[in-house]
Amino acid sequence: MGSRLQTCGGALVSFEIFGARTGSEVAGTVGPPLEPVKRAVITRISTVEIFDEAGGYDPGVSPTDTGKGPLTAAQIAERAGVSVSTVSKVINGQADVAPRTRALVEGVIRRHGHLRQKRRAGGPAPLLELVFRQVRDAYAIEIMGGVQQVAREHRLAVVLSELQGRHTPGLGWVEDLLARRPTGVLLVFSGLTEAQGAQLRSRGIPFVLVDPGGEPGHASPSVGASNWSGGLAATRHLLGLGHRRIAVITGPPGSLAGRARLDGHRAAMDDAGVPFDPALVRAGEFEPAAGFAAGRELLRLPDRPTAVFACNDGQAVGLYQAAAEAGLRIPADLSVVGFDDLPPAQWTVPPLTTVRQPLSEMAATAATMVLALAHGEPPRQTRVELATELVVRASTAPPGAVLPLSLLH
Repeated sequence: MGSRLQTCGGALVSFEIFGARTGSEVAGTVGPPLEPVKRAVITRISTVEIFDEAGGYDPGVSPTDTGKGPLTAAQIAERAGVSVSTVSKVINGQADVAPRTRALVEGVIRRHGHLRQKRRAGGPAPLLELVFRQVRDAYAIEIMGGVQQVAREHRLAVVLSELQGRHTPGLGWVEDLLARRPTGVLLVFSGLTEAQGAQLRSRGIPFVLVDPGGEPGHASPSVGASNWSGGLAATRHLLGLGHRRIAVITGPPGSLAGRARLDGHRAAMDDAGVPFDPALVRAGEFEPAAGFAAGRELLRLPDRPTAVFACNDGQAVGLYQAAAEAGLRIPADLSVVGFDDLPPAQWTVPPLTTVRQPLSEMAATAATMVLALAHGEPPRQTRVELATELVVRASTAPPGAVLPLSLLH
C-alpha cells in the first residue's frame, strides 16, 4: 500500500498518497523526512482519536503501546509499517495484497494476536475521510483544524488523503475508501467523477465538497466562501485608493472560486465606471510560483498595472518576489491584495492586505453537514457560503504615494 502511519501524541493518522498521473496509489510516508507543511498538519491533528478499520476504534490505546495482549489493527499496521486498510484486507482474506506484505502482517499477528473490537453490524467506521488535492501550505492546516474540532466532539478519527494535484481521486482511493467504510467524506478543492459519486451514494457513504475546485453539481453538497463578494471588496478597496490599472491573477482553469473572485472584480470595475481590461488578467494555480510568473508578465507590460488583486495569498507572495525583481516597491510603486488571510499574510514585508475567508469555519460546517447526512438528515441547502472580510494591512496605498521607509518593501 502507498500509505504509512505516523503516531503523534498517542494519536494515529493515516496519510494516503495517490499517483498524480495514473490514479494508482504510490509510495509515500508521513515519517521523517517530512515536508514542513505536512509536519504542521500532523502536529495540528495530534489529538485525533485512534481508529481501527478492522473492527472499530479505541481512543485510549496508542498504536505504539507495548503492553501485553492482542493488538488492534492500528497497532499491527504500526509494527508492520503498512496502512490500516492493508491490515484489514489481510485479516479479511482479501486477495489484493502482495505476498511479502501479507506475510509481514501475518507474522505480526502470529506474534501478538489481533484484538477485534465490535461495532454495530453493517454500520460505518467511526472515521471521517479528508481528501486534499494537495497538502502544501497553511490552507490545509486551517481546514484540518475545523474538521478536527467536529471530529473530536463526535469521537471520530480522521484519515487524510492527498491526490498529488489531481482534481479527482483514482481507483486506488475508491477501493480503499470502500474498504474503510467511513462515516463520511470531505473533499477539499477537489471532487468526484459522476461515477465515483454514484458509487459512494450506492454504498451509503455521504460526502461534502469544501471550497470545490469546479462546479459541484446539483446533487453534491458543498461549502465555500462568498468569493464574489470578496473579489468585489478587494477591488473596491483599490479603486477607493485611486487605482485604475488593476490587474487580477485568478485561479486555474475551471476553478469555481477563481471565476467568482474575478466576477466580483469585474462588478466593482463596472460599478465605478472603470473599463475592464482583459489584458490585465492572468490565470494560474493557487501557489507562489504562479503568482511570480504572472507578476513577471504583468509588470513587464508597457502600461503596467499600479495594483494587483491576487486571488490567493500564495500568489501574492510570488508577486512580491516579481515586484522585487522588477525594482518596484510595495506599496509605493505597486499595491497588492491577496485572498485567504492565512497566518503568514501578517508576516510578509509589508504585511499583506487580503480578503479573509473563514477556512476553519468552512471545514467545521462541512463536517457537521456530512455527519447530518450520515444520520439520514437531508441538507437544508446543497450550497453553503460563509462571509468573507477585507483585512487592510500595509501592502496597499494610493498610486504614487510617498511613504515612510518603514512601510516600503
